[in-house]
Amino acid sequence: MPNTVASKRVHVAVGVIYNPHGQILIARRHDDAHQGGLWEFPGGKVESGETVCNALARELHEELGIVVHTSSCTQLLEIRHDYTDKVVLLDVWKVLEFDGEARGKEGQPLRWIKPKTLTKYAFPAANTAIIDAILKPRDSSFSSH
Repeated sequence: MPNTVASKRVHVAVGVIYNPHGQILIARRHDDAHQGGLWEFPGGKVESGETVCNALARELHEELGIVVHTSSCTQLLEIRHDYTDKVVLLDVWKVLEFDGEARGKEGQPLRWIKPKTLTKYAFPAANTAIIDAILKPRDSSFSSH
């Protein structure tokens, strides 16, 4: 039987969205969803032929009703996570500028929180690296890209 597990790959654009007060937006996953009840950084699947930043802008508009200024997006990190049924690549980007007021268009609760309080919320295990990158920026994050 062919190995279909390795062939199922999901590329996900994830947004670490900052407001002008330096707070970050988090959303709570629906209880009946995979990893339900945990908090997450909003985002969604990258479609074929789409850039990650464009996918992120589309997903954040669909989920939150905001219009992302794609020129303000900078890559934070990539995380590959192997599940038993699929391989997920989390492509995580900082979003510093957007228009509109974020609201949970899919009924998901949202919170704007200070970065230092991220560790007080329960996130999926794969998000630990994202939180670490937010709280402990590397020197390379100050480079020109």
